[in-house]
Amino acid sequence: MPVEKSELSRGELRKYYVTGLFLKGVIGVMRWLPYERRVATMGAIARGLAPLVGFTKRVRSNLKLTCPDLSEDEIKRICRAVPDNAGRAIMEHFSPEGFSERQRNANISGPGLAAFDAALAEGRPVMMITAHFGHYLAARIALQAHSGQPIGCLYRRMANPYFNDMYVDAFYKTGAPMFEQGRRGMVEMVRSLKKSGIIAIVSDLHAHGGEELMFFGKPAVTSVLNAELAMKYNAVLIPCYAVRQPNGIDFEIVLHDPVPHTDPKTMTQFTNDDLEAVVRQHMGQWFWIHRRWKAWNGLGVQPEDMP
Repeated sequence: MPVEKSELSRGELRKYYVTGLFLKGVIGVMRWLPYERRVATMGAIARGLAPLVGFTKRVRSNLKLTCPDLSEDEIKRICRAVPDNAGRAIMEHFSPEGFSERQRNANISGPGLAAFDAALAEGRPVMMITAHFGHYLAARIALQAHSGQPIGCLYRRMANPYFNDMYVDAFYKTGAPMFEQGRRGMVEMVRSLKKSGIIAIVSDLHAHGGEELMFFGKPAVTSVLNAELAMKYNAVLIPCYAVRQPNGIDFEIVLHDPVPHTDPKTMTQFTNDDLEAVVRQHMGQWFWIHRRWKAWNGLGVQPEDMP
């Protein structure tokens, strides 16, 4: 977990400071390019760096674990597409004005849209469950424009304190409120639910303290907190995805049927299965670089079982 500046050594602070300057410089230079070109260029840069920094190896390992029947040609395609999508998403995040202008008019579809509108009309809180797929912020922007209401987002503070301010500021330019992961952020998020607000949560990360559920046929430690909150505050839990379109710039916002309120584990397995189905349709748009199946406290895929 990220720590405060006061908890870092001088060496760590120096490293983060230099890294922060470099990243801000790269983003600053890229922002001189027209919006579409800078997004595509960052995708190409990430695609080129992926083999050098170990991302391609991680993608291959995860694919070998979960999709052993994929052809070598398909694996190569996914290994190129994943960092390309990630690079584009990074540049979109740090181009909030152009990104927001482009995605406000994104097409919204799917059976969950009617449920979303009905929940707002009834004054029920809504929890949009999404993932590191396409670019989830496109869904936030489009649904805020559609509903005329703010959508709160839960985010994790970056480890680099000299870069975090720029990162969070870009978040706020796509909307507010923002809830920093932690006790205070959780209190603020719950307060929003109590007031029948809309919140968006990225739910596809490995979670210490979570339950062992299945994802792509393998055990994955997954937080069931979102389902617990939905049940406690009678929130409509809607899987939501921003699917990047073939031009690499635009998105289709797809809302699936709400998750039936049963019990937290069943509901969370439902969202895992729903995400898996979407990823299988667009394999290059999910962040296969994640250590999604790593072991924790005897749960998940054990190190000796990883490819």
